[in-house]
Amino acid sequence: MQTRTLGTQGLTTSAIGYGSMGISLAYGPGDEQEGIAAIQTAHDLGVTFFDTAEVYGWGANEEIVGRAVKSFRDEVVIATKFGFTPDYGLDSRPEHIREVVENSLRYLGMNHIDVLYQHRVDPNVPIEDVAGTVKELIDAGKVKYFGLSEAGPETMRRAHAVQPVSVLQTEYSLFEREVEVLFPVLKELGIGFVPYSPLGRGFLTGSAKPASEYDETDMRGGDARWQPGNFEKNVEATRQLTELAASKDATVAQLALAWLLAQGEHIVPIPGTRSAKRVEENTGAADLTLTGADLTRISKILPEGGFGSRYPEGMSPDWK
Repeated sequence: MQTRTLGTQGLTTSAIGYGSMGISLAYGPGDEQEGIAAIQTAHDLGVTFFDTAEVYGWGANEEIVGRAVKSFRDEVVIATKFGFTPDYGLDSRPEHIREVVENSLRYLGMNHIDVLYQHRVDPNVPIEDVAGTVKELIDAGKVKYFGLSEAGPETMRRAHAVQPVSVLQTEYSLFEREVEVLFPVLKELGIGFVPYSPLGRGFLTGSAKPASEYDETDMRGGDARWQPGNFEKNVEATRQLTELAASKDATVAQLALAWLLAQGEHIVPIPGTRSAKRVEENTGAADLTLTGADLTRISKILPEGGFGSRYPEGMSPDWK
């Protein structure tokens, strides 16, 4: 597995990471044992970057990740996040950050967190206070690196001036390109980028089905990209991408991840799955090389991303 460096503070990870959210929520009924097996398979295949969050089950997901990596904890990078409340409000007050970190350390069964993200920007708390609190935690040895999620240029610059930001995490895939407007700021500040939902929330695996066929606990049932009109267009784009992938003896998921890796050496996607088989498929993307002709073909199939917004109207993060 190739490695990549994120930011300028020394954070090095595998080129492909692993996102654990789907083990616990958002994609239908989870299976803890399958999730643990997937994480351990990822490690066996060279993955060293594992992502969780407080909000993924309020400690339940962190506990699963902690158990899964216990035997190889010192070989991997563990990221978690703070900033939500149980009713999905926002709370990044310094005292709350400290409380969440203590809880996360306990749930994970670890003495430090490698990457601590602010999950969403809290408009009621100056980002300088957030960055200063994380700096204190870094100085205390409880955290190693600072990350932001769904943050904009002004927020990144202000945070970075207090405590260097190593990574920004935001949705990015062949279906979702909006974040590309932030790439100049990432380059300016030397911040790495971690795309979440790099497979278009599973659409870019070739297994998408109409929204009505998903379990009621699966977020894709309400995702605009799965709704009539958008769904058919996204299926056709995925079909064309699948044909291109097949010509390279690859799957469409591998093509989608390889495309992300080709967008810059500062990018490490974190596909999530409860399937060890899918983990093996995803990690194989690191060995897939796309030519200039491949990238041109992909841009013709999806010149501006997929069809349908990633969040309902009024729920998209405000990048400031």
